[in-house]
Amino acid sequence: MPIERINGIRLHYEESGSGEPVVMVMGSGAGGRSWHLHQVPALRAAGYRVVTFDNRGIPPTDACAEGFTVDDMVADTAGLIEHLGLGPCRLVGTSLGAHVAQELCLARPELVSQVALLATRGRDDAMRRAQSRAEREFHDAGGVLTPLYGATVRALQNLSPATLRSEKEIQDWLDIFEMAPLSGAPGHRAQLGIDMSADRLPAYRRITTPCLVVGFADDLILPAHLGREVADAIPGARYVEVADAGHYGYLERPDQVNNALLDFFAQRA
Repeated sequence: MPIERINGIRLHYEESGSGEPVVMVMGSGAGGRSWHLHQVPALRAAGYRVVTFDNRGIPPTDACAEGFTVDDMVADTAGLIEHLGLGPCRLVGTSLGAHVAQELCLARPELVSQVALLATRGRDDAMRRAQSRAEREFHDAGGVLTPLYGATVRALQNLSPATLRSEKEIQDWLDIFEMAPLSGAPGHRAQLGIDMSADRLPAYRRITTPCLVVGFADDLILPAHLGREVADAIPGARYVEVADAGHYGYLERPDQVNNALLDFFAQRA
Protein backbone atom coordinates (compact mmCIF):
# COMPACT_ATOMS: atom_id res chain seq x y z
CA MET A 1 0.00 0.00 0.00
CA PRO A 2 2.42 2.70 -1.22
CA ILE A 3 2.35 6.36 -0.31
CA GLU A 4 4.00 8.70 -2.82
CA ARG A 5 4.48 12.45 -2.92
CA ILE A 6 2.25 13.58 -5.79
CA ASN A 7 1.19 17.14 -6.57
CA GLY A 8 2.80 18.36 -3.36
CA ILE A 9 1.02 15.95 -0.96
CA ARG A 10 1.52 12.45 0.40
CA LEU A 11 -1.02 10.32 -1.52
CA HIS A 12 -1.91 6.72 -0.65
CA TYR A 13 -2.93 4.33 -3.44
CA GLU A 14 -3.40 0.61 -4.11
CA GLU A 15 -3.03 -1.51 -7.25
CA SER A 16 -4.74 -4.81 -8.01
CA GLY A 17 -4.70 -7.12 -11.03
CA SER A 18 -2.98 -6.80 -14.39
CA GLY A 19 -4.01 -5.64 -17.83
CA GLU A 20 -5.29 -2.31 -19.12
CA PRO A 21 -5.54 0.20 -16.26
CA VAL A 22 -8.68 1.57 -14.60
CA VAL A 23 -8.31 4.40 -12.07
CA MET A 24 -11.18 4.81 -9.58
CA VAL A 25 -11.97 8.09 -7.78
CA MET A 26 -14.04 7.94 -4.59
CA GLY A 27 -16.57 10.47 -3.32
CA SER A 28 -16.61 12.68 -0.24
CA GLY A 29 -15.81 11.21 3.16
CA ALA A 30 -14.80 7.72 1.98
CA GLY A 31 -11.53 6.03 1.11
CA GLY A 32 -10.54 4.16 -2.01
CA ARG A 33 -11.07 0.85 -0.22
CA SER A 34 -14.82 1.33 -0.74
CA TRP A 35 -14.30 0.19 -4.33
CA HIS A 36 -12.70 -3.06 -3.19
CA LEU A 37 -15.88 -4.68 -1.92
CA HIS A 38 -17.50 -5.12 -5.34
CA GLN A 39 -15.96 -3.14 -8.22
CA VAL A 40 -12.28 -4.06 -7.88
CA PRO A 41 -12.91 -7.85 -7.83
CA ALA A 42 -15.18 -7.63 -10.88
CA LEU A 43 -12.76 -5.48 -12.87
CA ARG A 44 -9.77 -7.59 -11.88
CA ALA A 45 -11.60 -10.78 -12.89
CA ALA A 46 -12.33 -9.18 -16.27
CA GLY A 47 -8.61 -8.63 -16.86
CA TYR A 48 -8.06 -5.05 -15.75
CA ARG A 49 -5.37 -3.49 -13.57
CA VAL A 50 -7.28 -1.41 -11.02
CA VAL A 51 -5.83 1.56 -9.13
CA THR A 52 -7.71 3.06 -6.18
CA PHE A 53 -6.53 5.86 -3.91
CA ASP A 54 -7.51 7.99 -0.94
CA ASN A 55 -8.34 11.54 -1.98
CA ARG A 56 -6.72 14.41 -0.13
CA GLY A 57 -8.63 14.83 3.12
CA ILE A 58 -8.82 11.06 3.70
CA PRO A 59 -5.98 9.50 5.76
CA PRO A 60 -3.41 8.13 5.21
CA THR A 61 -3.34 10.64 2.32
CA ASP A 62 -2.62 14.12 3.68
CA ALA A 63 -5.63 15.79 5.33
CA CYS A 64 -4.96 19.24 3.82
CA ALA A 65 -7.24 20.64 6.54
CA GLU A 66 -6.56 24.20 5.46
CA GLY A 67 -8.85 23.55 2.49
CA PHE A 68 -8.55 22.75 -1.19
CA THR A 69 -10.42 22.89 -4.49
CA VAL A 70 -11.70 20.54 -7.16
CA ASP A 71 -8.75 21.69 -9.27
CA ASP A 72 -6.40 20.38 -6.56
CA MET A 73 -8.14 16.99 -6.66
CA VAL A 74 -8.00 16.94 -10.45
CA ALA A 75 -4.26 17.60 -10.28
CA ASP A 76 -3.85 14.81 -7.70
CA THR A 77 -5.58 12.31 -9.98
CA ALA A 78 -3.65 13.44 -13.04
CA GLY A 79 -0.41 13.28 -11.03
CA LEU A 80 -1.10 9.70 -9.93
CA ILE A 81 -1.88 8.63 -13.51
CA GLU A 82 1.38 10.20 -14.70
CA HIS A 83 3.40 8.84 -11.77
CA LEU A 84 2.29 5.28 -12.58
CA GLY A 85 2.56 5.79 -16.35
CA LEU A 86 -1.07 4.80 -16.93
CA GLY A 87 -2.33 7.38 -19.39
CA PRO A 88 -4.43 7.28 -21.38
CA CYS A 89 -6.51 5.08 -19.05
CA ARG A 90 -10.09 4.35 -18.12
CA LEU A 91 -11.45 6.44 -15.25
CA VAL A 92 -14.37 5.78 -12.88
CA GLY A 93 -15.68 8.27 -10.32
CA THR A 94 -18.65 8.48 -8.00
CA SER A 95 -20.26 11.61 -6.51
CA LEU A 96 -17.42 14.07 -5.76
CA GLY A 97 -15.10 11.62 -7.52
CA ALA A 98 -17.26 11.80 -10.64
CA HIS A 99 -17.02 15.58 -10.56
CA VAL A 100 -13.25 15.28 -10.38
CA ALA A 101 -13.25 12.79 -13.27
CA GLN A 102 -15.32 14.96 -15.60
CA GLU A 103 -13.18 18.01 -14.81
CA LEU A 104 -10.06 15.93 -15.55
CA CYS A 105 -11.53 15.13 -18.97
CA LEU A 106 -11.55 18.87 -19.67
CA ALA A 107 -8.20 19.72 -18.08
CA ARG A 108 -6.14 16.73 -19.23
CA PRO A 109 -8.08 14.83 -21.92
CA GLU A 110 -4.93 13.06 -23.12
CA LEU A 111 -4.86 11.08 -19.85
CA VAL A 112 -8.34 9.52 -20.18
CA SER A 113 -9.48 6.99 -22.78
CA GLN A 114 -12.95 6.35 -21.32
CA VAL A 115 -14.76 7.78 -18.30
CA ALA A 116 -17.66 6.42 -16.21
CA LEU A 117 -19.45 8.90 -13.96
CA LEU A 118 -21.65 7.54 -11.16
CA ALA A 119 -24.09 9.73 -9.21
CA THR A 120 -22.83 12.96 -10.72
CA ARG A 121 -23.98 16.48 -11.47
CA GLY A 122 -22.97 19.46 -13.52
CA ARG A 123 -24.70 22.15 -11.48
CA ASP A 124 -26.18 22.82 -8.05
CA ASP A 125 -29.88 23.38 -7.44
CA ALA A 126 -31.47 25.02 -4.39
CA MET A 127 -31.70 21.75 -2.45
CA ARG A 128 -28.08 20.79 -3.10
CA ARG A 129 -26.91 24.28 -2.04
CA ALA A 130 -28.90 24.07 1.19
CA GLN A 131 -27.68 20.54 1.85
CA SER A 132 -24.02 21.51 1.44
CA ARG A 133 -24.42 24.51 3.70
CA ALA A 134 -26.21 22.41 6.34
CA GLU A 135 -23.44 19.77 6.33
CA ARG A 136 -20.79 22.43 6.87
CA GLU A 137 -22.77 24.10 9.66
CA PHE A 138 -23.40 20.75 11.34
CA HIS A 139 -19.71 19.87 11.23
CA ASP A 140 -18.66 23.29 12.57
CA ALA A 141 -21.21 23.06 15.41
CA GLY A 142 -19.59 19.90 16.74
CA GLY A 143 -21.43 17.28 14.70
CA VAL A 144 -22.03 14.92 17.63
CA LEU A 145 -24.55 12.13 17.00
CA THR A 146 -25.02 8.83 18.75
CA PRO A 147 -23.72 6.01 16.52
CA LEU A 148 -27.19 4.55 15.93
CA TYR A 149 -28.78 7.93 15.16
CA GLY A 150 -25.98 8.74 12.73
CA ALA A 151 -26.38 5.32 11.12
CA THR A 152 -30.14 5.75 10.62
CA VAL A 153 -29.74 9.23 9.08
CA ARG A 154 -27.04 7.95 6.75
CA ALA A 155 -29.19 4.99 5.71
CA LEU A 156 -32.23 7.21 4.97
CA GLN A 157 -30.11 9.59 2.90
CA ASN A 158 -28.04 7.11 0.92
CA LEU A 159 -30.02 3.89 0.44
CA SER A 160 -33.02 3.05 -1.72
CA PRO A 161 -36.53 2.33 -0.37
CA ALA A 162 -36.08 -1.25 -1.57
CA THR A 163 -33.09 -1.69 0.74
CA LEU A 164 -34.82 0.12 3.62
CA ARG A 165 -37.76 -2.30 3.37
CA SER A 166 -35.56 -5.40 3.62
CA GLU A 167 -35.21 -6.45 7.25
CA LYS A 168 -31.92 -8.29 6.75
CA GLU A 169 -30.35 -5.83 4.32
CA ILE A 170 -31.09 -2.74 6.39
CA GLN A 171 -29.80 -4.33 9.59
CA ASP A 172 -26.56 -5.20 7.83
CA TRP A 173 -26.23 -1.62 6.56
CA LEU A 174 -26.98 -0.12 9.99
CA ASP A 175 -24.32 -2.35 11.54
CA ILE A 176 -21.80 -1.17 8.93
CA PHE A 177 -22.68 2.50 9.40
CA GLU A 178 -22.46 2.23 13.20
CA MET A 179 -19.02 0.64 13.00
CA ALA A 180 -17.74 3.09 10.35
CA PRO A 181 -19.30 6.50 10.98
CA LEU A 182 -18.57 9.38 8.63
CA SER A 183 -15.39 11.12 9.68
CA GLY A 184 -15.53 14.39 11.59
CA ALA A 185 -11.84 14.92 10.89
CA PRO A 186 -10.46 18.20 9.50
CA GLY A 187 -9.76 16.59 6.14
CA HIS A 188 -13.42 15.61 5.71
CA ARG A 189 -14.43 19.15 6.64
CA ALA A 190 -12.08 20.43 3.95
CA GLN A 191 -13.84 18.19 1.41
CA LEU A 192 -17.20 19.59 2.50
CA GLY A 193 -15.84 23.10 1.89
CA ILE A 194 -15.16 22.51 -1.81
CA ASP A 195 -17.13 24.99 -3.90
CA MET A 196 -19.00 23.24 -6.71
CA SER A 197 -21.73 25.85 -7.13
CA ALA A 198 -20.79 26.88 -10.68
CA ASP A 199 -22.90 25.60 -13.57
CA ARG A 200 -20.41 23.46 -15.50
CA LEU A 201 -22.84 21.97 -18.01
CA PRO A 202 -21.87 24.37 -20.82
CA ALA A 203 -18.19 23.45 -20.31
CA TYR A 204 -18.96 19.74 -20.47
CA ARG A 205 -20.11 20.15 -24.07
CA ARG A 206 -16.39 20.33 -24.87
CA ILE A 207 -15.62 16.88 -23.43
CA THR A 208 -14.56 14.50 -26.18
CA THR A 209 -13.75 11.43 -24.04
CA PRO A 210 -16.16 8.49 -24.51
CA CYS A 211 -18.43 8.70 -21.48
CA LEU A 212 -20.87 6.59 -19.50
CA VAL A 213 -23.09 8.28 -16.90
CA VAL A 214 -24.82 6.08 -14.32
CA GLY A 215 -27.70 7.52 -12.32
CA PHE A 216 -29.35 5.87 -9.33
CA ALA A 217 -33.13 6.06 -9.44
CA ASP A 218 -33.61 6.60 -5.69
CA ASP A 219 -30.61 8.87 -5.08
CA LEU A 220 -31.62 11.65 -2.67
CA ILE A 221 -28.16 13.21 -2.45
CA LEU A 222 -27.60 13.70 -6.20
CA PRO A 223 -30.87 12.78 -7.93
CA ALA A 224 -30.65 10.92 -11.22
CA HIS A 225 -31.94 13.86 -13.27
CA LEU A 226 -28.77 15.81 -12.44
CA GLY A 227 -26.66 12.99 -13.87
CA ARG A 228 -28.86 12.81 -16.96
CA GLU A 229 -28.14 16.51 -17.52
CA VAL A 230 -24.42 15.71 -17.57
CA ALA A 231 -25.00 12.91 -20.08
CA ASP A 232 -27.08 15.24 -22.25
CA ALA A 233 -24.29 17.85 -22.18
CA ILE A 234 -21.39 15.54 -23.10
CA PRO A 235 -21.43 14.73 -26.81
CA GLY A 236 -22.18 11.06 -27.43
CA ALA A 237 -22.42 10.15 -23.74
CA ARG A 238 -24.38 7.05 -22.80
CA TYR A 239 -26.80 7.20 -19.84
CA VAL A 240 -27.83 4.22 -17.69
CA GLU A 241 -30.17 4.42 -14.70
CA VAL A 242 -30.09 1.74 -12.02
CA ALA A 243 -33.42 0.98 -10.30
CA ASP A 244 -33.83 0.42 -6.55
CA ALA A 245 -30.53 2.19 -5.82
CA GLY A 246 -29.70 5.24 -3.73
CA HIS A 247 -26.54 7.34 -3.58
CA TYR A 248 -24.54 4.24 -2.63
CA GLY A 249 -25.87 2.40 -5.66
CA TYR A 250 -22.46 0.98 -6.52
CA LEU A 251 -22.67 -0.87 -3.18
CA GLU A 252 -26.42 -1.55 -3.17
CA ARG A 253 -26.67 -2.87 -6.73
CA PRO A 254 -23.10 -3.84 -7.59
CA ASP A 255 -23.98 -6.41 -10.26
CA GLN A 256 -25.89 -3.86 -12.34
CA VAL A 257 -23.18 -1.22 -11.90
CA ASN A 258 -20.36 -3.65 -12.69
CA ASN A 259 -22.15 -4.94 -15.78
CA ALA A 260 -22.66 -1.38 -17.01
CA LEU A 261 -18.96 -0.60 -16.50
CA LEU A 262 -17.75 -3.76 -18.19
CA ASP A 263 -20.13 -3.38 -21.15
CA PHE A 264 -18.98 0.19 -21.63
CA PHE A 265 -15.29 -0.62 -21.32
CA ALA A 266 -15.67 -3.47 -23.83
CA GLN A 267 -16.73 -0.94 -26.48
CA ARG A 268 -13.13 0.31 -26.70
CA ALA A 269 -11.11 -1.81 -29.10
